[in-house]
Amino acid sequence: MRRALSLATHGPAVGANPQVGCVLLDAAGTMVAQGWHRGAGTAHAEVDALSHIPDARGLTAVVTLEPCNHTGRTGPCAQALIDAGVARVVYALDDPNPVAGGGADRLRAAGVEVIGGLLADEATELLLPWLTSVRTGRPWVTVKWATSLDGRAAAADGTSQWITGTASRQRVHEQRAAHDAIAVGTGTVIADDPSLTARGDGGELLAHQPVPVVFGTTPVPTDARLRHHPAGLIELGHRDLEAGMRDLDARGIRRLFVEGGPTLASAFVRAGLVDEVLIYLAPMLIGGPRVALDELGVTTIGEAHRLRIHRIETLGDDLLVVARPHQPAEGA
Repeated sequence: MRRALSLATHGPAVGANPQVGCVLLDAAGTMVAQGWHRGAGTAHAEVDALSHIPDARGLTAVVTLEPCNHTGRTGPCAQALIDAGVARVVYALDDPNPVAGGGADRLRAAGVEVIGGLLADEATELLLPWLTSVRTGRPWVTVKWATSLDGRAAAADGTSQWITGTASRQRVHEQRAAHDAIAVGTGTVIADDPSLTARGDGGELLAHQPVPVVFGTTPVPTDARLRHHPAGLIELGHRDLEAGMRDLDARGIRRLFVEGGPTLASAFVRAGLVDEVLIYLAPMLIGGPRVALDELGVTTIGEAHRLRIHRIETLGDDLLVVARPHQPAEGA
């Protein structure tokens, strides 16, 4: 199963479909084939693994997610395993998608031995953004900001380039590329005219570009750089976060990167829509009023939005603190 989980990471983390890996074993426990899902419209992990051998009769399929039970761009994996003569299926997680779920029952009805729940915690961590999106009906939301050690996002005159070092700034571009969309408010668009592309350390565009999503009622200026973004542009035309999340979910956006300054970041926190926070901390002191977040509605310490530290990374002289809500979002 750990090999299958490793294979799953070869597939794209972005897009509507989950990362899934599959290993086929013979009766002696020897791996005879492996596969993974390469994105929407391509063969699912089980079918990919089956394609590498002429005869799968009597084999065991070890899969990170319950084989699907529906026909979309491809056929149901549960039926593919049945047709191939696989004798046993071991998987980590039940598929929470009401459309695709039920593969385990279909396999059992066909006489295939089925075991679920193996390394479920490890599989959950791998698929947490996708699982959260499917269960909540909205994208997994990552909110990012960069501050000095005293929590300032800019100097008193508004200058902020650059608080963090080059390693941190490159990591931000990698994080952008790991999300389907990147959100800002119209205030940031007008004030900064950002490009919101994901670039390599040489300035080149990375293979995946998150589509910019603009919250607010003011139209994006006709000469804004976002008008020329390689992934297009989504102008929501309003500030309603809940409605915006439903809109993005309907577009198949599973991961949203919020990088729009204190106003938008604070709005997401107040609405309880944040699944993960990325805080880039630079070893400097600035002071003054330019803090990373605006008013959160906290009037007493008991109302504070409590987080748990998920991990801490060192990036040059900076620290990256990755934190998640102390009480996980619904379905996470």
